[in-house]
Amino acid sequence: MDGLDAGKVAENTMKARKSYPVTEANKFWPVCDTMKAMQNAEAGKVYLTGAGPGDPGLLTVRAHCLLATADVVLHDGLVDAAILQLAGAQTRVVSVAKRAGDKSITQPEIDALMIQEARAGRSVLRLKVGDPLLFGRAADEIHALRQAGIPFEIVPGITAALAAAAALESPLTARDASSGVLLLAGHRAGRTEGEHRYFRLPENLASATLALYMPGSDYAGLAHDLAASGLPPETPCAVISQCSLPGQQMVRLTLAELTSHPALPAPALVMVGRVFAETEPLGL
Repeated sequence: MDGLDAGKVAENTMKARKSYPVTEANKFWPVCDTMKAMQNAEAGKVYLTGAGPGDPGLLTVRAHCLLATADVVLHDGLVDAAILQLAGAQTRVVSVAKRAGDKSITQPEIDALMIQEARAGRSVLRLKVGDPLLFGRAADEIHALRQAGIPFEIVPGITAALAAAAALESPLTARDASSGVLLLAGHRAGRTEGEHRYFRLPENLASATLALYMPGSDYAGLAHDLAASGLPPETPCAVISQCSLPGQQMVRLTLAELTSHPALPAPALVMVGRVFAETEPLGL
């Protein structure tokens, strides 16, 4: 085995098999053992859970287990239908989708619904696209649950920026190009039409990778803000729409080209940084 100690590999494999014995009923170790050891969704408890970027194959094992055993699923509008189909036969699936300009349900109403279901003795899966702690109003929901004395658990998920980087086959950090990653929201509440300054970025962004969630359709406004923060027009960018789903679209371009590029379908991310230069060799 080139570059490997075959004896050491065999020794470690045997140790692992002793810890996770392979049987006919459990040949997919250690995942099966892990799933068996996990607790099912508990009555009266809320689970703030990440659904990942969209592909059901990118769900965590914990999220899959909770989907199969929860009494109620309260899901965001961007959670893909293929993921919701994994809910158990006993599970009641309820959409609590909130979109810009859509007042069908408010955040306080979602908070009240979680509390009501948990107090009725039901296990509640609050399912959010990506990771529940990123741009998902988790702060509001955690506060409401604490105030009401409702037990809860936070289950991380794969955030879209990671799936987007994988789709682009680009690292998010590289020794010669990027020493960090910034996750930003491409819009903010209360912005008036035509107003720029969606966000304020720190100085000297050349050594960072930016992931802009929820960019909306005003790419010119985003490009304006990025340029105003000191990024040059030739800065490499990429836009990824419906990341990890069958309808995924990607385009690589520069910051100057982003200004006039047509918006891709939501949900989308705008990725910015030297790591997305197609021809630039990177020290990983």
